[in-house]
Amino acid sequence: MHQEQEQGSGGWTATGLRWQDGAPRLTATDGRERHDRPLADGTPVAWRITGPRRCTGAHTERGHRPCPHRATVPAEGTVSQCPGCQNADRGLQLARDRIVDDGRAYRLYLAWFAPGLLKVGLTAEERGTVRLLEQAALAWTFIAHGPLPAVRRAELALAHARLARERIPAAAKYPAWWSLPAPGQRAADLTAARARAHRLLAERGHDGLTPLTDHPVVDQVELYGLTDGAPDHYQQVKALTDGAHLAGRLRRPIGGHLFVDRPDGPPLLLDTRLLTGWTLHPAPDTAGCDGLALLPRTRPAAEQDTLF
Repeated sequence: MHQEQEQGSGGWTATGLRWQDGAPRLTATDGRERHDRPLADGTPVAWRITGPRRCTGAHTERGHRPCPHRATVPAEGTVSQCPGCQNADRGLQLARDRIVDDGRAYRLYLAWFAPGLLKVGLTAEERGTVRLLEQAALAWTFIAHGPLPAVRRAELALAHARLARERIPAAAKYPAWWSLPAPGQRAADLTAARARAHRLLAERGHDGLTPLTDHPVVDQVELYGLTDGAPDHYQQVKALTDGAHLAGRLRRPIGGHLFVDRPDGPPLLLDTRLLTGWTLHPAPDTAGCDGLALLPRTRPAAEQDTLF
């Protein structure tokens, strides 16, 4: 997680999990320089989490801008920006159609999360595949590229045609991790969807858009450590409280989500957006986990055919 030191606290204020060069990293700054720590299976963590939870600032054309007011934000939920920083954030401006054309080249993609759960989206070419890693796409392919207005029109056309959704909440992704179809089936589903997308866009004559007819399907299941699926039993972290403890060993991040193995209970699943804005202090690994609102999750029992 990118972390920014909270003055006088002796801790670090988390601002998000970051992917760089295809690898997830915990990034930290002491106020003068930033340090990247690549993540791997078994990475130990032990934190004491304290408030107040503060705004994490905005990403602008000039890079990250700290919140000028060091505003506090609600302790619950995944939003860690004050209204002013949300309005200034370039990514949110793009998502809310407040940027008509910024002169950059964009790519249109299809991302697969489960059978019947397909997302269409766009990302700046200069970002490479980071967007697909951030959102935990299990498989994906680029289908076209061009300037922002043309790519955005195509995105809307595919969404309105119900070929794919524009947005998929995190809660809809988790159940698929228990029962993934074989890699060949994932690739076949996405290849068929790509062909339908190209036909639809050709029929509607999208000016300024260049189709990408031969881009491969990229599968990221192994990268996320989900080859054997998610743990049969785990507890999802729904909220953090001031003074909470979190300790254990990380599994490979899945987009912005972390499975944390702990010695005294089932694994935890943490959406790192819940962590942003809180101050993290080193804690002994014997501190365990407390102060967390947890939701038990269990693999559904396999359905059996009835005799009568």
